[in-house]
Amino acid sequence: MERENAWKKYPKGKKRQTVMDFAEGYRKFLSQCKTERECTSFFISEAEKKGFKNLADIIAKNEKLKAGDKVYLSNRGKGLAAFVIGKEPLENGMNILGAHIDSPRMDLKQNPLYEDTEMALLDTHYYGGIKKYQWVTLPLALHGVVVKTDGSVVTVNIGEDPFDPVFGVSDLLIHLAGEQMDKKASKVVEGEALDILVGSMPLDEAVKGKDKEETENKKDLVKQNILRILKEKYGMEEEDFLSAEIEVVPAGEARNYGFDESMIMGYGHDDRVCAYPSFMAIAEAKAPKRTLACLLVDKEEIGSVGATGMESRFFENTVAELANLTGDYSELVVRRCLTNSKALSSDVSAAFDPNYPSVSEKKNACYFGKGIVFNKYTGSRGKSGSNDASAEFMGELRGMFDKDEISYQTAELGKVDQGGGGTIAYILGNYSMLVIDSGVGVLNMHAPWEIISKVDLYESFRGYCSFLKNA
Repeated sequence: MERENAWKKYPKGKKRQTVMDFAEGYRKFLSQCKTERECTSFFISEAEKKGFKNLADIIAKNEKLKAGDKVYLSNRGKGLAAFVIGKEPLENGMNILGAHIDSPRMDLKQNPLYEDTEMALLDTHYYGGIKKYQWVTLPLALHGVVVKTDGSVVTVNIGEDPFDPVFGVSDLLIHLAGEQMDKKASKVVEGEALDILVGSMPLDEAVKGKDKEETENKKDLVKQNILRILKEKYGMEEEDFLSAEIEVVPAGEARNYGFDESMIMGYGHDDRVCAYPSFMAIAEAKAPKRTLACLLVDKEEIGSVGATGMESRFFENTVAELANLTGDYSELVVRRCLTNSKALSSDVSAAFDPNYPSVSEKKNACYFGKGIVFNKYTGSRGKSGSNDASAEFMGELRGMFDKDEISYQTAELGKVDQGGGGTIAYILGNYSMLVIDSGVGVLNMHAPWEIISKVDLYESFRGYCSFLKNA
């Protein structure tokens, strides 16, 4: 079944400019928000501009919620749940958009700083599934927070301003890489070799002062110089790394891609390209029948674990708070609400790549320009670990998307025995709610620089709006 290219719906002029304008807002967001903390701060700011109130404040005051109220709740600064209260009782269920805002990257270890041959480096531990060789010889930036023992928080963002220094992982020159080039791709660069170079200048003579003789006898003067810089600029001691969360990400802005500027290349499309239109869809919602929810979570790339992942009880607990504030709390109401809910697990899919056609089955692959993608199931080899959405739910979605003239396609993540992947869909499915994966096709998925189609982004936004309104 051939799906028509969605660009045909947007001829040059005002219609196409609408697509481009939405994509430009997303491009700026992607450039500014490279960690889950930064994404959460951005969405909270946007939510408050749209009239959403902090649910924590409402809980503290024991105020009541009514139809039309808009609220949000942060999950420890690394995730967010936003709601628009509907006219129907909460136990009738919600329409939910769920996406994740973490992305593959490298994290600094807790004791990262060391010196070797008068070069200062930071030791890292990669996060999520990456091809390690893709992360060498790139300009990298440091984003995150340092929390001191007095509870004060220092925000770190180095490498994005044009006047900032950047950092990087070195690679072996081709002239000496004979043995390296014979290794399997998974071994060409080892995880413990992903250390980033941050300095090569020893502590300056003028800084040594009265203790010059003692300092000259010390080792690791390059490391000492880095510690001096950290102390002067951030008030940070070496031990403060123990309570720091600093992520190493590609430096630089997301860019328009292609002569026709129909695409965007950037870091973190997976899964911010779904999180952004999901949030923008609920931000535009008005007077819903059913309560609407947008759930943006952390830790999907490492199994959705921990207090800020989808496996936590955060979402369930927040629903219980909503039930209480709408004056209808009971354990049975919460359970009925979750069971009667419908959800789009908004996550990316692997776009067909004509450079690597052998891993895809063309009839069941996703393509750039064909709109939002439905993955009825993900998983790997025999649908292992998959949420397999029902035919009834798929039929309902087809009906509403056809009515609203939204371009959509269906896909699998590669050939049957080729591989596969997971999302948060199965966790939402554990509540017995109707849920299916849907999102944007991505090229170079999990690489430092990924690529998406602007029209797919816009059709996903339209699809999310239709789902919230009609499901």
